[in-house]
Amino acid sequence: MKEYFIENIQRAIERAGITANREIQIEKPADARFGDFSTNIALVLAKECEMNPRQLAHVVASHLFFREETVRKTEIAGPGFINFYLDPVFIMRSVEQVIHEADRFGQGCTGKGKTAIVEYVSANPTGPLTIGRGRGGVLGDCIANLLEAQGYKVTKEYYFNDAGRQMSILAESVRLRYLELCGKSVDFPDTHYQGAYIRDIAEKLHEKHGDALADTEESDVFKQAAETYIFTHIKNTLHRLDITHDSYFNEHKLYVADESGKSPNRKVIDALREKGYIDEYDGATWFTTSKLGQEKDKVLVKSSGEPSYRLPDIAYHITKFERGFSEIVNIFGADHIDEYPDVIEALKILGYDTGRIRVAINQFVTTTVNGATVKMSTRKGNADLLDDLIDDVGADATRLFFIMRSKDSHLNFDIELAKKQSKDNPVFYLQYAHARICSLLRMAEKEVGFTLPAKGTHLMQKLSSKHEIQLGFALLEYPEVIEACSKFLEPQKMVEYLHRVAELYHRFYQECPILKADPEICTARLFLSIATRQVLRNGFCILGITAPESM
Repeated sequence: MKEYFIENIQRAIERAGITANREIQIEKPADARFGDFSTNIALVLAKECEMNPRQLAHVVASHLFFREETVRKTEIAGPGFINFYLDPVFIMRSVEQVIHEADRFGQGCTGKGKTAIVEYVSANPTGPLTIGRGRGGVLGDCIANLLEAQGYKVTKEYYFNDAGRQMSILAESVRLRYLELCGKSVDFPDTHYQGAYIRDIAEKLHEKHGDALADTEESDVFKQAAETYIFTHIKNTLHRLDITHDSYFNEHKLYVADESGKSPNRKVIDALREKGYIDEYDGATWFTTSKLGQEKDKVLVKSSGEPSYRLPDIAYHITKFERGFSEIVNIFGADHIDEYPDVIEALKILGYDTGRIRVAINQFVTTTVNGATVKMSTRKGNADLLDDLIDDVGADATRLFFIMRSKDSHLNFDIELAKKQSKDNPVFYLQYAHARICSLLRMAEKEVGFTLPAKGTHLMQKLSSKHEIQLGFALLEYPEVIEACSKFLEPQKMVEYLHRVAELYHRFYQECPILKADPEICTARLFLSIATRQVLRNGFCILGITAPESM
């Protein structure tokens, strides 16, 4: 709808003889008294045109021509805003498109012909997924859905951290538990993984091999068993939230030399050294970020010879560029907030277009039960596990609660609220609106013979009450909401929008009789309900929650 006004304003400017080429902005005034849409173009062009903004606004407005039954009136306000008041017929005629386009309504084309990679979850395979990891998983999944709705061909990727010291500790943890099963006395360090799953892995190994591995010097068999067991568990947990990945990138590939005799990690160091950003001191290899104005240099290879997180992350991102993605989206936890800027600086030094990279940092999650906070510790084995949360509140509540707050805000997951069957529970409130419409349509079939597919969407143009127009106008905002959510990587705005749609529908349902109205108004209000159901369904699809037909 905004495009319609932009095109008409552009033509008015041309008819007025104004040649300035400026972007035309259309906004919705915060106060409905100032219209349904507004533009500040007169204020933007006033200086170039050497005119008073209000005077210029009158000139532009005098050259505006709209189709009949589109704009009810145009007003000049304040220092030079041009405000537009829509004709209810125009709003309801536009709502017909919601029904006609159905599942396609709201889909954009900003990503048409482009590819995007969204990397998310990427948890170390050292234990079951915790609630904190779940938030990033749902955030990434929703962002991938948003990009797909904008026309991008999206690859969902999991970076599989199967290298480094944590994997060595994991292997050793399993080995020690295995030795206990072999009857040996073991001193199990506090620094090792102590969860029950470690013993489960050891038991499976002992069932298969008996005591045959007790004297082995190799850790690979323990590492491989742990990786396979834990990663299968991780994928099963994600599947419960309807999260799947298209590809998995194994970190160990970055440590393996190719035909040139160098690993991707080594190539990064050599390339940065050639650019003058590598130094060796204190037995370690450093990325000299002090040359970029930072207070300290950053370690790429520790004195132990083990790479820091930054080195393989730089090498991994280079593979994303090499694979030709138009858009590179990373979903990181708050523990990466200090690291990722260094990765981007290194890529920029190496000549990569870092403008194609977008990073979403999701803050930490705490859970409360009856007001008491549950503390997490993966290493100690008393972690607040994602599986347990899903068991407790269900997949839909888990997904929605993870993303109903800004990713930049710390999230307090109220488990008791998530289980409530009342309007206080956001997921219940949204799904109840959808179920209410489904129930209404079932009643309409029995009481007035209304069945789908049905004709007569044009009858919505007869609707003009405040509650009908407010709801219809809100439905038309859906494409803009998708565009904004994908642009800023903020799916919580979709939750806020759908909550407003549900609220407006409940109000419309209470204030506007439907089945008892005159036949044509009844049909019109049923179609408005169908359009509302469609927007809710489309939004639920983005958020990855179900659309129940009864509750």
